Amino acid sequence: MYDQPRANPSRTAMTFDRMLERVRYEGAYPTRERAAEAVHQVLAALGRRLTGEERVDLAQCLPVEAALTLTAQIPDTEHVTGWGFVKDLAERTGATPATTRWNTGAVLTVVARLAGPDLLARILRRLPSGFALLFGQAELRQPQPQPQRQVAAA
Repeated sequence: MYDQPRANPSRTAMTFDRMLERVRYEGAYPTRERAAEAVHQVLAALGRRLTGEERVDLAQCLPVEAALTLTAQIPDTEHVTGWGFVKDLAERTGATPATTRWNTGAVLTVVARLAGPDLLARILRRLPSGFALLFGQAELRQPQPQPQRQVAAA
C-alpha cells in the first residue's frame, strides 16, 4: 500500500512543553513560566511582522499553542529592521532592549530549528535586514554593484 500525501502535513513532533524546555535552556531562564512568557511575547511580535505563505508554513512547524500565538496577530504594515523589532517589543513589554534582545534570540533560535533551513531562508528573505541575527544566523548580504568610474581622456 502507498502512503497518501496529506494536504498540510505537520512537520513538528515537538510538544509545547518540550519547546518551553528548549527555550528555557537557550535563555537560561530560572522557571518554565519565564520561558513561556518569552515565547508568547516574541511569537506575538513575529506574528505582527510575518505574512504570506511563510507565516502559514511556520505555524505548521510550531506546536499548536505557539502557532496560535503567532497567527492570532494582525500583521503590521510598517517594515522594521531586526533592531526595530527588538525596540518595538521592548516598548510593548516594558523590558530593556538588552533583555528583549536576549529573549528574542532564545525563542527564535528554537523557532529556527523547528522551521528548518529551507523555510528559515524563505522567512529571512521576506523580513527586512537584521532579522537573521535574531534567529541565530549570519546575515549574508548580496554585494552591491559599484558604479564604474569614468576616466577622462587626457
